[in-house]
Amino acid sequence: MDTPFKCIGLIGLPRKLEAIETHQVLYDWLVKQGIQVLVEDRLAQYIKFPVSQYASLEMIGELADLAIVVGGDGNMLRSARYLSHYKIKVIGVNRGNLGFLTDILHEQVIEQLSPVIAGQYDDDPRFLLEVSIYDHGTLINSGFAVNEIVVTPNTVAHMIDYDVYINERNAFSQRADGLIIATPTGSTAYSLSAGGPILAPHLDALIITPMFPHSLAIRPLVIKSDNPIHLKFPTTALDLNIACDSQIILPVKPSQDVIIRRSVYEFNLIHSKNYDYFNNLSSKLGWSQKMF
Repeated sequence: MDTPFKCIGLIGLPRKLEAIETHQVLYDWLVKQGIQVLVEDRLAQYIKFPVSQYASLEMIGELADLAIVVGGDGNMLRSARYLSHYKIKVIGVNRGNLGFLTDILHEQVIEQLSPVIAGQYDDDPRFLLEVSIYDHGTLINSGFAVNEIVVTPNTVAHMIDYDVYINERNAFSQRADGLIIATPTGSTAYSLSAGGPILAPHLDALIITPMFPHSLAIRPLVIKSDNPIHLKFPTTALDLNIACDSQIILPVKPSQDVIIRRSVYEFNLIHSKNYDYFNNLSSKLGWSQKMF
């Protein structure tokens, strides 16, 4: 096959063992096309390929032209945080639940991926967030997120007080169960469940969504993505947690400062030519169903 992708990585840890068959189908098909295939090394416990075919996510990012992520959005988020540091393109095959980011149907995986492998696809780059934690001006921890950064107390059912500075200007103070800073990609995730708006993926914006605020007047706020968000906790006594895509947890002391900004990294998501964001959104959220 004449393809721009000479080396392709297969990524994704299965939630259900039957999802492994998709990896096998893809591996056999790609090899028959004369394409070099690298398989994420963590899959070795589930399926046996030649030892030389296994590689870490970092190696796949460095060596492959395309990564096919098999699984749900959780697998895509984990992969995207690593692969955003490389030029590799990424596409998802849905073997999870909603699959906002993994839109290729596993039942039609060869049919839908064939034109993509041949170079017929649309680019859909998504930016990441970077969170930095400072202790008296010294950087002590950091992390990246595709969907959202979530600040919560490390004790259940307790509120925290936080001051929010946008572009180093004091914007507001709130008392709430926590705070969500989401990208347009993450606007259909945790932020949505907390009452945040849905943003089209190409908007250059961030969402600040309070979690169960102690005031009916508090509402989500949308700002331009190049505005850094600085959080302080001067009256909070509890230790805090920072969650990146609910997959990486960073501890924070209330005396420390948290700065969240748009990352310089993007992950190069691609879709098949017949992908329709708004049709996908309507289908996933059940908007196409009649209410009566």
